[in-house]
Amino acid sequence: MFDRQYLADDLRAGVVVFLVALPLCLGIALASGAPLFSGLIAGISGGLVVTVVSKSRHGVSGPAAGLAVMVAAGIEALGFETYLLAVILCGIIQLAAGFLRAGVIAHYFPSSVIKGMLAGIGVILILKQIPHALGYDQSWEGELEFFQLDGRNSFTEIAYAMRAFSPGAIIVSALSLAILISWQLPALKKLRFTKALPAPLLVVLLGVGLNRAFRAFAPQMAISTDHLVSVPLSSSVGEFFGNFTRPDFSQITNPEVYVVGLTLALIASIETLLSVEATDALDPEKRVTPTNLELKAQGLGNVVAGLFGGIPLTQVIVRSTANIDSGGKTRRASFIHGVLLLVCVATIPALLNEIPLASLAAILLMLGYKLASPALFKKMWGEGFWQFSPFIVTIVALVLTDLLKGIMAGMIVAFFEILIYNYQLNFYREETSEGCFMIRLTEHMTFLNKAALKRILREVPPDCTLTIDMRGTRILDHDVREVIDDFATHAEADGIKLSIVGGKQAQIALTTGVIEAE
Repeated sequence: MFDRQYLADDLRAGVVVFLVALPLCLGIALASGAPLFSGLIAGISGGLVVTVVSKSRHGVSGPAAGLAVMVAAGIEALGFETYLLAVILCGIIQLAAGFLRAGVIAHYFPSSVIKGMLAGIGVILILKQIPHALGYDQSWEGELEFFQLDGRNSFTEIAYAMRAFSPGAIIVSALSLAILISWQLPALKKLRFTKALPAPLLVVLLGVGLNRAFRAFAPQMAISTDHLVSVPLSSSVGEFFGNFTRPDFSQITNPEVYVVGLTLALIASIETLLSVEATDALDPEKRVTPTNLELKAQGLGNVVAGLFGGIPLTQVIVRSTANIDSGGKTRRASFIHGVLLLVCVATIPALLNEIPLASLAAILLMLGYKLASPALFKKMWGEGFWQFSPFIVTIVALVLTDLLKGIMAGMIVAFFEILIYNYQLNFYREETSEGCFMIRLTEHMTFLNKAALKRILREVPPDCTLTIDMRGTRILDHDVREVIDDFATHAEADGIKLSIVGGKQAQIALTTGVIEAE
């Protein structure tokens, strides 16, 4: 991780991820009802601890918006110090899950659902960042849910922003978008200047400079402190370390701690595995992250975060995507982002507090567009109904609810498609000669094939010869055996002469009928 190859690429990506992660850490902590510094601790732990253990080349960990409501409920029920025990317990459970190889669950998410999740996140980023770009920041930075805590939703928030915008913020976000778009032009990409200076960093510097100019020459255009990054300030080293909170270990026997910790571990692990699959899908080199090791890394990160007063963390899609989009090559980029969080928060918090949220909104708007590009929708449409339907359902459900519900909706559609597929394409039937039929079973016959097999057996005419060919069948579910057994029981009464070829290989035992093993 510490070799010099790709150092420049990882450094640029680390800076960009740091700029994206900073307001998200603060916003998610605010939404969770936790001290703002606890979000920064989670981000630092994700960068410095998780990265060292994980083998994910592009994954970036930190506090997750999807956990905000759950964290808020846990803190309200337990108190913050006791809740930190639940975070530690969450980490221990994740470590155990990694050793038990539970990470295999990640490989059971269909690619259409994963692509829908990425596109849905892109749409949400666009919807959620428009108010911030307009200078109307009533919702917390990093919010992903459709229905907001203030009673509004993603669409009504934009309507309010249109009526209460800040001219200074609009100028900053418009110029920022112009720079970000320009940096993508082929002609500019070739220049040394654009390669050396990341567009997001230039955007942030421009935002700080413009707002200082507004304050000096046009105070009415200045962006208020409510629309700037808000890092907790410390006047001394002692005050800085005073921001760290210790867990209340006296509550170790509290059963509610274990309930909260177990629930948290389950949801955090699912979000992490989803992010792993999504990040691997975006990886230009299509490398595969060891999911069991990732669970161990997340577990260790949560243990450390809990010990030092941080809220729970997961691998996060938005930050991971920002890493890939910025040209990060190795996990060193994530480590650099963690170092920058720690150093900058400790040394220059006042300077960080001059960054307009409008500048960061422009960065996230561009990221959202890349995730939900029209080209992706066109590609998925071209792949046919079976791929497009779970894709679009995932997007719509995710935008109108939240991440986990959106994924669940997409998975349900994908599951029904599997049922339909198995109902139609699980075996082959042909008429070999007049009055003679053959049904060839496929290699894997599971309970999903039961309904279709019943249907095709009902269509066999009486007074005929039927051969069921199982020579290619290696797995024959008990439910399928029962269907064939029931049919064999009544076949003779219908004048059907039944033969089973390859029955021994498929380990089938019929009460009646003929078994001819080859």
